[in-house]
Amino acid sequence: MTELPLAFEIGTFVVLGLILLFDLLLVLKRPHEPSMKEAGLWIAFYVGLALIFAVLMFVFTGVEHGSQFIAGWITEYSLSIDNLFVFIIILARFGVPRKYQQEALMVGIILALVLRGIFILIGAAVIENLSWVFYIFGLFLLYTAWQQARDSGEDEGHAGDNALIRKIRSVLPMSQDFDGAKVRTVVDGRKVWTPMLIVFIALGLTDLLFAVDSIPAIFGLTKEPFIVFTANIFALMGLRQLYFLLGGLLTRLVFLKHALSIILGFIGVKLILHAMHVNELPFINGGKGIEWAPEIPTWLSLLVIVATILIATVASLWVSRGKVDAGLQQAGELSKIDEQEKPQA
Repeated sequence: MTELPLAFEIGTFVVLGLILLFDLLLVLKRPHEPSMKEAGLWIAFYVGLALIFAVLMFVFTGVEHGSQFIAGWITEYSLSIDNLFVFIIILARFGVPRKYQQEALMVGIILALVLRGIFILIGAAVIENLSWVFYIFGLFLLYTAWQQARDSGEDEGHAGDNALIRKIRSVLPMSQDFDGAKVRTVVDGRKVWTPMLIVFIALGLTDLLFAVDSIPAIFGLTKEPFIVFTANIFALMGLRQLYFLLGGLLTRLVFLKHALSIILGFIGVKLILHAMHVNELPFINGGKGIEWAPEIPTWLSLLVIVATILIATVASLWVSRGKVDAGLQQAGELSKIDEQEKPQA
């Protein structure tokens, strides 16, 4: 197997670091909610960048390493879709203004890269010993899916209405509202924390738990830390724009909220089944893995997610079209009534 050239590794990290820095400065300089077109163009850019890097891997490191990167990138990108839906829930629950969600997600992604880098250095062997985490997070996702399904759909929109923030505010001095993307602000001459601090922590912890699943998965494809880390970087770089692309659909499609609850429930079941399969808790099956618990493959996860979104989209468009037709019919009937009620000349 061809050794990875040191100059290629250093050059890769320098270029990716500059791209991330440019992206961060762009977000901080012009906070806004990107349009679906803008988000789509950025996603195309990052996917194209990953494909160019794959070609360079084949040229400079050989077929085997190049193939490992492609497989790892696709796997990590697929698994990143899972926590993307949880990001949508977190930002909605904390009522983060759409204008500042880019900054929140950017900081969350940087935290994710740092945490995943630490995980990669530690190695998959240690990570796999934390199998009990899958039980906790799986149950959390099932609860979140149930909450999402029964939610009235009204926009909370105010950080002070969030129960978790109210509890944390009883311990930490915290402002009632957000102050842009700042974690510290001044209220009545006193420095206090803002709810954005909790959002950053929630996003970071969410990706930390999902990384416990994704890092061992890619270590099953390659043992090269460089390939593992670059695959994670390319998977996360376009995640922010993908969030806004899906977020735009969420505001337009009435049944996507229900699809989201189904997807979250599916992911929760997936994590619990994985925890059962690799179980090490002594009070469950004597500390041994449960053989009959199936491992849900990534392709099946993608199939469920895509199919659920497509069904919700078609149903939403069908219902929306019916409402438009009914509205036009009602408007026509009202117009006829007005004509009949007009005094004859």
